[in-house]
Amino acid sequence: MTAESYNMVPTNAADGRPKSSSSSSSLEADGKVGLKPKISLLNGVTIIVGSIIGSGIFISPKGVLENAGSVGASLIIWVACGLFSMIGAYCYAELGTSIMKSGADYAYIFEAYGPFLAFLRLWVECMIVRPCSQAIVALTFAYYVVEPLFPDCEQPDIAVRLLAVVCILILTFVNCYDVKWATRVQDVFTYAKLLALALIIITGAVQLFRGETENFQDPFEFTETNIAKASLAFYSGLFAYNGWNYLNFVIEELQDPVKNCPKAIWISISLVTFVYTFTNVAYFTTISRSEVLSGAAVAVMFAQRLYKMAWVIMPIFVSLSTFGGVNGILFTSSRLFYVGAREGHMPHVLCMVQIKRLTPMPACLFMGLLSLVYLTSSNMYALINYVSFVNWLAIGLSVTVLIYFRWKRPNMERPIKVALIWPILYCLMSVVLVVLPIYSSPTETGMGCLIIATGIPVYLVFIYWENKPKTVTDFVERVTVGLDCT
Repeated sequence: MTAESYNMVPTNAADGRPKSSSSSSSLEADGKVGLKPKISLLNGVTIIVGSIIGSGIFISPKGVLENAGSVGASLIIWVACGLFSMIGAYCYAELGTSIMKSGADYAYIFEAYGPFLAFLRLWVECMIVRPCSQAIVALTFAYYVVEPLFPDCEQPDIAVRLLAVVCILILTFVNCYDVKWATRVQDVFTYAKLLALALIIITGAVQLFRGETENFQDPFEFTETNIAKASLAFYSGLFAYNGWNYLNFVIEELQDPVKNCPKAIWISISLVTFVYTFTNVAYFTTISRSEVLSGAAVAVMFAQRLYKMAWVIMPIFVSLSTFGGVNGILFTSSRLFYVGAREGHMPHVLCMVQIKRLTPMPACLFMGLLSLVYLTSSNMYALINYVSFVNWLAIGLSVTVLIYFRWKRPNMERPIKVALIWPILYCLMSVVLVVLPIYSSPTETGMGCLIIATGIPVYLVFIYWENKPKTVTDFVERVTVGLDCT
């Protein structure tokens, strides 16, 4: 008895297409079941925008200002980070349309440099970064939902964590049930966060017309002249743009990816750069440099000063933004689990597709459950800090794939072909972004390297070692079939 006998079917590692099954009316004429291209251009834009814009721009843009020193320099950094992200996304447009596999960084590293490096990327991303990030964003959602109920005192921790659990459970169900439901949730909540930021930007414009320009009188006063510290401002700004590559994680489900992938990337990053820059301008019309540096929740402070009794709408908007952020992380991360399992790097059950709903249900459930486990921990933030530099290492390594394949596969089909100056420039900057944490936070970076190294024995035992005893392979097969039955 095999997994094909039940309600979910596995896909082939070789081509990403599912094995045939004859037990469902959902089958196509070719007898294959798999994830279908249901993501439109608009869905692609909301996936990127919704994944990039989380709670940070609402809570505190302190990191950029603190290291840039002045208001004017911080605004320049926000624009520069947007342009740098655009260069990376431009390179990813070529990668995504020439290597048409979901999984983004993991898929590109696997294709060029083999399974070992790809697995280490998958290991850290799937076991720590994604579930930790989802748990943290869910906690932020819960915190801002509860805040209006406890305006003058600290929110009860148990209530916040339970609400975060509810958030993850609801979105896990939505993602298991229907891809269209998940993309609609992403669309609606992305619109909500853009509406909130538009409200802030318009209010800021009104303030400027009223002559509220005190914080712009000497915009470059206090500008940081120490290059090392100023570079940390750039580092902080780039973290705010993190998520621009998320559409590449679901490229197989994007309709007409050759046209829609680059369009979605350009629209999204241009929009986010505009929104980030002018939201900060709006903040400075009402909130001073010292107040931003104090670490206060600037959007709430902005609303309390200008919207009077209506200030409570801002925590609501922040919670809506983070709810959409949780959905975006879950939607794209489940596809990373799915692709990793398809390549034999994760338990085989995770590459199965629910035969009626055509969703990666096991991968969604696993991601949701892992996030719930991290919700019980108080060390999530430390784990994220330890491995944060891995993100730039993986993205930089992925962009080197573009250069590598120009040499090794000159005749490879490339619907989009970028000028080589851009990937070279991006790789050089990525080296700086990887080396910088080693210089500024050697202990945390060392801990991150140790965490990455934990994936090596896992790779050797479960993947590299092919001739396992028959009792082990039989046990794995029984577990896979058993989980499929459930």
